[in-house]
Amino acid sequence: MSLDDIDTIGVVGAGQMGSGIAQIAASTGYDVVMRDIKQAFLDEGLSTIEGSLARFVERDAIDERERDEILARIETTTAIEEMREIDVAIEAVVEDEDVKTSVFADLDQVTDEHAILTTNTSSIPITTLASATDRPNQVAGMHFFNPVPVMDLVEVIRGHDTSNATAETVIALARDMGKDPVEVEDLPGFVSNRVLMPMLNEAMFALHEGVADAEAIDQVMRMGMNHPMGPLELADFVGLDTCLHILDVLRDGYGDPKYRPAPILKQKVEAGHLGKKTGRGFYVWDEGDKVAPAD
Repeated sequence: MSLDDIDTIGVVGAGQMGSGIAQIAASTGYDVVMRDIKQAFLDEGLSTIEGSLARFVERDAIDERERDEILARIETTTAIEEMREIDVAIEAVVEDEDVKTSVFADLDQVTDEHAILTTNTSSIPITTLASATDRPNQVAGMHFFNPVPVMDLVEVIRGHDTSNATAETVIALARDMGKDPVEVEDLPGFVSNRVLMPMLNEAMFALHEGVADAEAIDQVMRMGMNHPMGPLELADFVGLDTCLHILDVLRDGYGDPKYRPAPILKQKVEAGHLGKKTGRGFYVWDEGDKVAPAD
């Protein structure tokens, strides 16, 4: 399959990443089928897309007609069977190997044999997910970055059996969406999270050990390292449950104790304080805005 053969993209997962991927796919001109397990999740995903497009209209990046055309290209469903006509699937569900493996097994059963299956995983090896299918040569990683409509990078990862044709099509698709694809090897965490997560985790250890408070830690990294966002704020933005999942994948994948999650991260996840998406993590959030450090 080449880029010219792609008309419809299926996005599995309507959360922060899935809705963003659906938005840029539809903005590029593709028909999109966005699937999630509950209608409420789909409604929330569509609301996120509408809000994002409204901001683009406000900035005169698109007009109202273009906004309406983009939204008209997005179909939602709770039925995996509705993916049967897609040409490329982009899985964007929770960062959990068992859940993702199940999604890939289902996609392999319902999609046409020509379809390429990709994953937005930020840490789980592509080869592992491809093993759930009978088409490992047509499986690849397509790791977008949050917020998807704004961030340019896409990590493209080949599994052990990913064909050259599949990789080339995925790279071409990323470029067609206005992204900058970078190929990386199929190892846990790839490049982005193998480098990023230990930094976020170390900031959490520093907070846990009383080296400084959350605002001070973030201020040091913003001002001293010229980071646009401090590590604890960024962890809230990513989702603390996602950070914990990724660190577990890194620790298990490399067998290295340097990836052990900070105790404070585990405590917050167990308490349901997952960051921006729940309104509380290392900071308190109100309607997407950081309000104050959490207790």
